[in-house]
Amino acid sequence: MRISMSHLSNLYVTIKAWAHSLGRGDSLIVPPANSQRTLSLGAKYSPEGLCLPFKLTLGNLIEACELGADTLVITGGDGICRLGYYVKTQEKILRDLGYNFEIILLSLSQQRVFGLLKLMRRLSDNASWFKVISALRFGIAKQIAMDKIERLVQKVRAVELVKGTANRLYAKAIEAIDNAADYGTLKKVQRDYIDQLNHVAKDTQAKPPIVGIIGEFYVVLEPFANQNIESELGKLGVEVRRRTFISAWAKFSFFFNYLGLDETSKIHKAALPYLKRDIGGDGWEAVGEKVLHAREYDGLIHLAPFTCMPEIVAQNIMSSTKENVPVLTILCDEQLNRTGMLTRLEAFVDLLKSQQRVRTNT
Repeated sequence: MRISMSHLSNLYVTIKAWAHSLGRGDSLIVPPANSQRTLSLGAKYSPEGLCLPFKLTLGNLIEACELGADTLVITGGDGICRLGYYVKTQEKILRDLGYNFEIILLSLSQQRVFGLLKLMRRLSDNASWFKVISALRFGIAKQIAMDKIERLVQKVRAVELVKGTANRLYAKAIEAIDNAADYGTLKKVQRDYIDQLNHVAKDTQAKPPIVGIIGEFYVVLEPFANQNIESELGKLGVEVRRRTFISAWAKFSFFFNYLGLDETSKIHKAALPYLKRDIGGDGWEAVGEKVLHAREYDGLIHLAPFTCMPEIVAQNIMSSTKENVPVLTILCDEQLNRTGMLTRLEAFVDLLKSQQRVRTNT
């Protein structure tokens, strides 16, 4: 069995930890990080009108099959978003291309953590439940460590004196966490890199604008899909904040939601004056985050896959709310021009900084 799945940010580190803990490290094929080739493959074989996440994940699966994968784990669900249809459509495309493989569906809407545990046990040739749970915990510990460091990187980027320092430390931290073989090493790596980030030379007089990143889960988390927007904002002296992290999402989706404890209930409640029900994807959350963080953020950047109906609905609602915070919507697809996006970012940041000066002088 040669197992693979699509690529999403640094999630591959967590998946590798699970595989190695279960003795299946040699069976795991990690597809290359998203690249222009990945996107070109996905766009070439995708039906017209499908979103960027579909195209990139399809490109990932094609690259995995090229590397010899014969078992593909694909996420799905029964929600309103088209995500639930990915598995059938992508399977047909891959079979039409001549690849032979087994599909294993990881449903995000059913069974939650129990479904994930059963999948891990199945892929490990029925390892003991103790071993499966231990592997799950260690992988999640790695994801939590990466996300904790990334939150600090978002702050340091905005005020570092030598631009790019935080990004270099972050890349080294991800590699070190990936190589950590036990909890002791993992804790040491986390502690060391947080200390290094705290000691990066900073402009102590800077008062960076705070920009919240909201929108569809995949394009918010995957740097290739959003043209590495968080790093670009850091170069412009902006502190980025976002609610969506893989560890936080897993915590509430797989655990607390199962117990009826929903982190997003506060966000949904905030959105109620403008949107009273789920519209699929992350549209409801995008509206709620604007309302909830209007006084906390200087601006919001709304990332949405082109043709994503939930985010299009959210975009139109956000422009008419009473909360007075600027929102820049960026539609992500293979036609997104990097130069044009950077020009829009620069203009948006100039607007936020001018508003800061006005507030300071009044």
